[in-house]
Amino acid sequence: MCPVKSVTVFCGSASGTDPAFRAAANDFGSALANAGLQLVYGGGGIGLMGDLARAASAGGGRVIGVMTTALVRHEQSWDGCSEMVVVDSMRQRKEIMDSRGDAFVALPGGLGTYDELLDAITGRVVGSHSKPIGLLEVNGFFQPFLTLVDHGVKNGFIRSSTRELLVIESDPIRLLEGLRTHRGCDDPRALLPMHGADSCEQGASG
Repeated sequence: MCPVKSVTVFCGSASGTDPAFRAAANDFGSALANAGLQLVYGGGGIGLMGDLARAASAGGGRVIGVMTTALVRHEQSWDGCSEMVVVDSMRQRKEIMDSRGDAFVALPGGLGTYDELLDAITGRVVGSHSKPIGLLEVNGFFQPFLTLVDHGVKNGFIRSSTRELLVIESDPIRLLEGLRTHRGCDDPRALLPMHGADSCEQGASG
């Protein structure tokens, strides 16, 4: 696993209904800058995306935005990014965000956030990458998602080793530290649901 120098963050282009969401985005952006970590995100200037990016930039951090041409036309981009990468498709956007980060973190968000988060988890499961994956928990926002994952584990469609890949913290500093130190399973045989072993050690020896 490579040292974490750049973090790809998935979060909402809306602000949500709880003021704690915006506070968390600001705190996480500041924490990234204070830790000397580069932010890679969806390039937006509105919602939690905008709060996150402005806080990171205000703290002296480098901010890389990645956005499609269509969304730029809708005036959703933030012109304060250190670098803005404009692409043609959402697929290209995800590929660049994936490749530019050494770790993934999800903050509260909508369908796009969940899509990106699940893509990162699936990539880890199938062995496409070995990057740590974190959730910044804010007032229980991710509990329904975790309940869904646990439901999949209980019913034999998701391995418990996959559930253990997630670093879940409510404090930004602890989350970043967890990303640096977490060592989850990297053997697809222990993560893919068709194999029988239920731990990384058993999967590696099978």
